[in-house]
Parts: sequence; structure tokens; C-alpha cells
Amino acid sequence: MILLSNYFSGIGAKRLSSVEINPGASNQHEFNGINEFRAIFGSDRIIFKGKFMYLDDNPNQIITEDGALTWYDARANHPTRTEYRLYYSTNSIIANSSIGDLIVIGRTGENELAIIVASEGSTAEQQIKWLFGLEEIANRFVLRDFASDDQVLNFAGKHIISTLGFEIEETVPDYLEQLLVKFGSAFPTTAIFSEFARSTVEDVSAIEEPDTTLITWLEREELLFRTLEKYIVEQRLYEGFAGEVDNFISYSLSVHNRRKSRAGHSFEHHLASIFEINEILFSKGRKTERNNKPDFLFPTIENYHNEEFSTELLTMLGVKTSAKDRWRQVLSEADKIENKHLITLEPAISNNQTEEMREQNLQLVIPSSIQETYTENQQSHIIDLNEFISLVKDRQQRN
Repeated sequence: MILLSNYFSGIGAKRLSSVEINPGASNQHEFNGINEFRAIFGSDRIIFKGKFMYLDDNPNQIITEDGALTWYDARANHPTRTEYRLYYSTNSIIANSSIGDLIVIGRTGENELAIIVASEGSTAEQQIKWLFGLEEIANRFVLRDFASDDQVLNFAGKHIISTLGFEIEETVPDYLEQLLVKFGSAFPTTAIFSEFARSTVEDVSAIEEPDTTLITWLEREELLFRTLEKYIVEQRLYEGFAGEVDNFISYSLSVHNRRKSRAGHSFEHHLASIFEINEILFSKGRKTERNNKPDFLFPTIENYHNEEFSTELLTMLGVKTSAKDRWRQVLSEADKIENKHLITLEPAISNNQTEEMREQNLQLVIPSSIQETYTENQQSHIIDLNEFISLVKDRQQRN
């Protein structure tokens, strides 16, 4: 069980104002309305090590920078008055922020802070608000104390925490011996590992509860992968890198890239298994126009290329673990299908982007447990995996 307090003991959130980010308005380098943070920081002067982050839906706009912040009482010598301030060092994160952007200041350690700025109206902003249980935020700090009001991180919560750069250190040591007997000290292919992960899960039904089954399989595979990875990486670190920094960096990058590619492949493998169990015909990764390869075509690629087959009975499903700006890639992958489908594990996609998806005739498919991160209005236009399966089954029966 992973708790939010494992990462943040408390946070404060507000909208950035001109005086805080505009050098022409002020050079104070201080956040306004900060007195409430005494509940999280206490009354003593503290110099914090800060990790500044700017989040936007464009991956190229996500930047991080280290800095320092000082928490102090500007009227420490006054007999009756206090005026607490949080001074921050000059940094590009605040300099690149805009009035109205969401800022969250969170305590991540005794003398460590994370300063997260999310672009107004972005998916990142909606995710941050959902993670910390924030409603609409104005220009005064709203505080959340997770030391006294904690919450368990579910699948969506872990996803968001990971995007913030925090490591989810969750393993299942009881399975290590079984993993080593089956695979040794090496990673098998993603298809084999996904199949093994499914074999360790009981009491789920891909027919009766495909949404729950999918998330359960994904979570189990993640735990098993992290368990095996931890063992293999520790063994490699023990062996050393012969003093070569380049060798260490290369190995570190290979670990990161393996994690990234495995997640997408495992998502597809588990979906394929669910479709097979539900006796749904499909083609996976087959060519349509211009050498495009949709993740899934229903019923088959042969039907797609058959000019006599009704296009109304064709279905395309794109698969993206993380959507954000990448969802547009699926729009050109099957010209004959006007209304396309995209399934993603991305929580709390912004209203702007879900509206654009609808305008582009792209139907969003979100596993039911992740739909809680979306607004009620958004949920009314989203279907879950069970509904998608029913749609494809109906079309298949009409062939």
C-alpha cells in the first residue's frame, strides 16, 4: 500500500499572480499569502532545498531545475507581529510561468520542497488538482496536511506521482524466488512476462469485469517487473562498472528505456488477451494506408482491405499508456474508419483536449476506475473497456 504522505507531508496551492512572477511588478522573489504554511513548516527559519518543475501538455515544455528557498519571519524581532515569507532563488521555472498558472508547494522531506507549476487549463493542472483533492483555486494558498489526512494512492495516483519524477518503490518479494526460477537473472520478452503476470492473478474475469481485470493485470505485472528489476539492478551495481562513468550512464539509460517500452507493450498484450477471451476477432499492428499500423483493427485486416466489407462494421483502437499530446497520432492510422477509438491509462486529461478529441471523431476509452479523475461532463462522453467490447461484439455479430 502506497500512501500520498510517502511523497508529500503537506502542500499549499494557489494561482500565480503578477507580483510573484513579473520582474517589472516586483523583484521580491517571494510568494504571497504564505502565513498559512506555518501548519506545515513550523515557526523556525528553514533553508529548503527546492526542486522546481514546470508542467505542460507539450513534453518539450516540461522543465526542472534545482534551487533554494528560505522560510522565515520577516518580523522576528517584533514583540507581537509575525509576517512569514518564503523567498526563492532566481530560476527559469518561475520566469517561464504565466499569471493564472497553478503552483503547488509541497514538503517532500525535512528540508526539501517540490515547487510544481502547471500550465493553466492543461492536463497536468487537472491531474495535480485531482491528486491533491483541490477544487478551483484562487490567488490565496489552500493547504492540505497529509500527515493528518492521508490517502492511499490508486493506479491513477501512482501514475501522476511517477510523472512528477518520484520513484514508486513497490515490490512483491514473495515472488522473487519464483521469478528467478522461471527467468533467471534476465528479463524475458514483454509478451512472456505479461503472460506470466496474468497467471499469478486469481478471482478476476475478463468477460464479466474486463476493466477491473485489465488494471489488476497491469498492477501485478508492474509489481513483478519492479521485483525482478530490483534484484537484477542490485546485482549489476554490486559487480560495478570498472570505474567507467559512461558505462554506468549507459546502463542507467537502458533501465529507464526498458521501463518505458515495457509499459506500452504490456498494455497491448493484456488488451489482446482480454479480446481473445471474449472471442473477439482482431488484427494487431497490421498495415493500413501509408504503412500506418493501428494497434488494433476489428474484425480483421483482411476485412479492412476488402472493398465489399461495410466500413460501418470496422473499428480501430489506438493504445496509449500516456495520451496528452500524443493522441493525435492515431487520427491518420485508418482512413476508412471515420470514428476512431483510443484507450489510454492517462488520468484527468484536460477538458480542452477531450473536447478536441470529440471534434476529431475520436472516442476516448478509459478503464472505469480511472474515470473518477475526469469531470462529470467529461465522463458523459467517455466509454469504458466493457462498453467498447460490447460495441465490437455487436459489429462482429452483424458481419
